[in-house]
Amino acid sequence: MKTKQFEYPALYDTANDMSAGSQALYFRLVRAEYLLLFVAAILSMNFYSTPVYFITPVLVLVAALGVLIYRNQQKPEQDWYRGRALAESIKTSCWKYCMGAEPFGNGDSPRVTRAEFRSYLAEILQANRHIGERMPPDKAAHDQITESMEEVRALPLEERIKYYDTLRIREQRTWYANKAGLNKKASRSWVITSVIAYACAIVMSLVRIALPGFAFWPIEPVIVIASSILGWMQIKKFNELASSYTLTAHEIGIIQGRVLEMKAEDEFSKFVADAEQAFSREHTQWVARQQQA
Repeated sequence: MKTKQFEYPALYDTANDMSAGSQALYFRLVRAEYLLLFVAAILSMNFYSTPVYFITPVLVLVAALGVLIYRNQQKPEQDWYRGRALAESIKTSCWKYCMGAEPFGNGDSPRVTRAEFRSYLAEILQANRHIGERMPPDKAAHDQITESMEEVRALPLEERIKYYDTLRIREQRTWYANKAGLNKKASRSWVITSVIAYACAIVMSLVRIALPGFAFWPIEPVIVIASSILGWMQIKKFNELASSYTLTAHEIGIIQGRVLEMKAEDEFSKFVADAEQAFSREHTQWVARQQQA
């Protein structure tokens, strides 16, 4: 077939965009808060002794407090988690629909199956109506059952199996394996940077003992940098994600070994349901971990 990858429903695009936008906003606010604390630490080194100068770090700290209050009021991380969970739930259902897996099997007429899929999307939208006001409206007019989804669903069983193997299972395995490697590498890099920051602070503290006359040792800014790095690592959960993604990639590899053994519609339907449960389980656990953090 001509279609290399089917287009997801408009609701998926909307939830995905909301999640990505909320994630970006959350990280911008966190970085802004760390930056303001770093600036306040630099200004607290008493380069000048005038009262006007002493007001400056106070204003910077007030700005940092404002960012903190805004972040806690808006809670963009909650929209990020909910949007991601919603998008992944829709994606899983789309693959079940396109592969003819339950609850959207090939036993019913196409009209009935399409109605069932639309009803499922309507139920999802109703259950997540509390975040509807934060969803971007630009994709709302697009199709909920796309033409390419119907094209994939109409493929013969053998072609659907190959399609699912290539564009779902292998794609997911590659994504998780790559993400595991990136998180492991990022964790190592940030740990090294943190060690360097701590070492600099320790060395400057020791040198200050030998040179007490010099008043402008940037020890406090370096400590803020080290603390910010630790906070950033806790937010990003590099080690935890690297381990989790590695295990998921191995689990998908086991699943992948079974896909080409499918020979019948009912057998393939059960396989897809099991595979999609494995894919969605990682996202469900991830959202739960983030909300408990």
